[in-house]
Amino acid sequence: MEANDSLREQEEEYATFKEKVKRTVYLDNLSPLVTIPILKNALGQFGVVSNVQILPNYLEANNVAINALVEMQTEHEAANTVTEITTNVFMIAGMPRPVRAMKAKIEMFPDPPALPGRRIQCCWINSNDPHWNIVLSRKHLAMKHSAETAQLLKYQREEEEKLGAQQEATLRSSYKKLELIESLANDGSLDRLSRRYNPQHKR
Repeated sequence: MEANDSLREQEEEYATFKEKVKRTVYLDNLSPLVTIPILKNALGQFGVVSNVQILPNYLEANNVAINALVEMQTEHEAANTVTEITTNVFMIAGMPRPVRAMKAKIEMFPDPPALPGRRIQCCWINSNDPHWNIVLSRKHLAMKHSAETAQLLKYQREEEEKLGAQQEATLRSSYKKLELIESLANDGSLDRLSRRYNPQHKR
């Protein structure tokens, strides 16, 4: 009887977790300076943010982009958040950021509940074990994926630096144009030009 109750509790817990997954958005390529309050404020325009979990990166340096899981209040708000971030420029702390958003999946969560009725057992094996070659191939595959990920992140950071430099140059150019317009307005140049090219203009 106790075993059945335990299994029922596991099933209920897992069902609740699956509903949470449906309401959650996975965000990639976030700035390393981003914080939970910043994310809540940025995504609050798309709905009610129930919870934010910034995912640690154990494989790269501290200054690389980070990922996060953001739980919205409803599944509809989560879907709308993905759509908005995918189709529009996403601003974080007043600056544009090429963030990627997608619906969360169970395997994206670092601490999902155990699947009901499933037990995971771990053990050490040596070269005499019949599964040694399988484990070794998995290890080599994981190392290959890690190297590919590092190279991809390096390329991604280079592209982001180029984008940041372009955005900064555009911003400075816009400020210079604004300052020029303001200086012309203050010294009366705009008024004189208006009278010159539009005789009907009256001050």
